[in-house]
Amino acid sequence: MAAASELKLKRRIRRKKHIRKIVRGTAERPRMVVFRSLKQIYVQLVDDVSGRTLAGISSLSPDVREQVAGKKPIAVGKLVGEACAKKALERNIAQVVFDRNGFPYHGRVKAVADGARKGGLQL
Repeated sequence: MAAASELKLKRRIRRKKHIRKIVRGTAERPRMVVFRSLKQIYVQLVDDVSGRTLAGISSLSPDVREQVAGKKPIAVGKLVGEACAKKALERNIAQVVFDRNGFPYHGRVKAVADGARKGGLQL
């Protein structure tokens, strides 16, 4: 069974490398990176030029944790996307480049993007 999970991870990393050849973030338009584990979802805004993380939020963040309790995973993704958009707009970031990090664009990953759009970000 461990071999199957290793193969799945290798495939995701291969897709991630292909995506990262194209997707670059700047200070004006940072890269919005999504990572999903089995239980949580994490989002970061990254400036690749200077190599800095401008903002980060997850389903474990204190301002999101209370809203997330008892919700289904896709609803959690949407809330995290909206919270990320709020943080970005506070830092005067209106546009981002979406990086799905090798994950398929559906389910929780898509919900994060939809939540960010609803929160006012341009993807």
